[in-house]
Amino acid sequence: MSTLAYIAIGSNLANPLNQVLSAFHEITYLPKSKLIKKSSCYTSSPLGYKDQPDFINAVVLIETDLSPHQLLLELQMIELSHQRERSFLNAPRTLDLDILLYGDIKLNEPRLIIPHPRMHERAFVIFPLQEINENISIPLIGDIAKIAKELDPKNTMRITL
Repeated sequence: MSTLAYIAIGSNLANPLNQVLSAFHEITYLPKSKLIKKSSCYTSSPLGYKDQPDFINAVVLIETDLSPHQLLLELQMIELSHQRERSFLNAPRTLDLDILLYGDIKLNEPRLIIPHPRMHERAFVIFPLQEINENISIPLIGDIAKIAKELDPKNTMRITL
């Protein structure tokens, strides 16, 4: 049985916009999965480690027959194909793919937490997610419209391609 999953995409190295657009394309080829919808791209200031370029971010909705762990492995393979390095927390990156939501599943494991634990604090996730589904309610957190109103939009701006 297929499950709807939301995936966050981010990049701030090696032509970030092209990295995100390439990720859109590569996600269409995930096994046992179908791309349903993609958000606009957004620019955002870095969190945590500030001495790095701004990010380009987006969110996609897929329908998948992959398990959450299989999906994570497939996304990590895409990251690796973009030379993703994990040198330190909040480091600059060529491509970052995070599972935000996977159906109604709640997981809290060392390698995978669903819903994504900090998504509600990040305008660069909430704004594109809201663009895809303005009525979504995030398990354990609440209604996306209410969450979006509590976030500062100054550092996250939608870009026109």
